[in-house]
Amino acid sequence: MSEDSPIDPQLVRELAAILNETDLFEVEVRHGDLKLRLSRGPAQSGYAAPAYAPPAPAPAPAAAPAAAPAAPAASGGEAAPENAVTSPMVGTVYLRPSPEEPAFKDAGADVKEGDTILLIEAMKTFNPITAPRSGKLTRLMVTDGQPVEFGEPLFVID
Repeated sequence: MSEDSPIDPQLVRELAAILNETDLFEVEVRHGDLKLRLSRGPAQSGYAAPAYAPPAPAPAPAAAPAAAPAAPAASGGEAAPENAVTSPMVGTVYLRPSPEEPAFKDAGADVKEGDTILLIEAMKTFNPITAPRSGKLTRLMVTDGQPVEFGEPLFVID
């Protein structure tokens, strides 16, 4: 490392040690304009790849170019509808406070700003995802127990 580098190698070592000691998958530090993120990568998360990634229709290479334009158009429209609220983190979605209780909100329900719509569990912590505005919950785009990625659409409020 050069003397001009704003990154302290000891800091990187300490952050890596924190990742190992706490079983975190990612840690990020910001100081002024400097932003440093250490991540273990997707292989460590275990649940995201096998449970979430649908199998790709790869057996027919000749058919893939013909099918490719249709698939992105369908998923593109589904992925980011207008008024969609997206996931602020990677985790697992829960639509109810416990398995015995009813869902926080069902599609078609009127919601007020701040109402809890669902929970995302990340690192054994349940994070409430609330309505950012009042309106009608027109669509839930996730299911109970589904893994989600950062930025993935969760629900739509019109």
